[in-house]
Amino acid sequence: MGIEPTENHTSTVCLDGSKVKRQREINGLTQLYISKVVGVTTDTISRWENNRYPTIRRENALNLAEALEVPLDQILRKLPEEELAPEPHRTRVLPLTVAGSVLLLIVMIAVWSFLSRQVPVAVNVVAERILPDFAAPATAIPVQVKLTHNGDAQGFILRENFPQGWQLLEAYPPPSSLDNVHGVARWIVKAGDQVERIVYLVQVDASASQDGPAAFRGEIIAGTGDNQMSTLILGETGLKVASVHWADSDGDGRIDDLEMLDTSYTVDEMTGVHLDWDYLESLWDADGYRWNDQQKRFVPQHVEEKSP
Repeated sequence: MGIEPTENHTSTVCLDGSKVKRQREINGLTQLYISKVVGVTTDTISRWENNRYPTIRRENALNLAEALEVPLDQILRKLPEEELAPEPHRTRVLPLTVAGSVLLLIVMIAVWSFLSRQVPVAVNVVAERILPDFAAPATAIPVQVKLTHNGDAQGFILRENFPQGWQLLEAYPPPSSLDNVHGVARWIVKAGDQVERIVYLVQVDASASQDGPAAFRGEIIAGTGDNQMSTLILGETGLKVASVHWADSDGDGRIDDLEMLDTSYTVDEMTGVHLDWDYLESLWDADGYRWNDQQKRFVPQHVEEKSP
């Protein structure tokens, strides 16, 4: 739902953190989801909810209200004059006749029947994609999509679009549908499955342009026919194609201890697909690595090999 601002975006408003937290929990939303929609960090959301920042920019408040799907004034702190203001004049409502009551009931049933067919089904899951920083042509890289379920479990379809020309090699769980020609994979997750993570290995096109970007996008779809809703997959949407191993996050030509620590977490989280730990360890133990065009892979490089 869109909220049109009525005042200058540079003004500030008084936020009621307890109302924000209560509404977020009522809607079954995470601080991560709210932070992505508003465009701030989860720490900022936490500070807002704990009234660490009692006044915030109106623009942020409008985005926050939109994320919570409530009017702006519903999450603002009441000023003393608002609390003491007299109640507005109430118009007296005359009692309905029996015939009028029956007619009203029929209209209400008709409206409810129409809306129940038209209102989209809410998507009660938030997806966040995790990508490495680099992808070298002709190599395979790991991709994760973390799922956070909010509220009742329901069935949905997760669709991932990876760069055209790249090939999905392995996935867990396996995709329900795979189109490697156009770079599209779909997973059907049934109600009650409670899948927490979808992981896959994708091989970079050998002719991919060096130093060029590669984009990923996806969505989650729930409902059937016209009665459905989709929400975008959050998180990382792109990486850089370069002659750098995916575990080398700073791209300096070697995998250091901290990078290997992060890589070990990735290997643990990629359960169900094959990442060669012994191979990764051989690159870590070396002084660096280089690309071997014959083997089409990175190989360890030691100091003596770099000497003229």
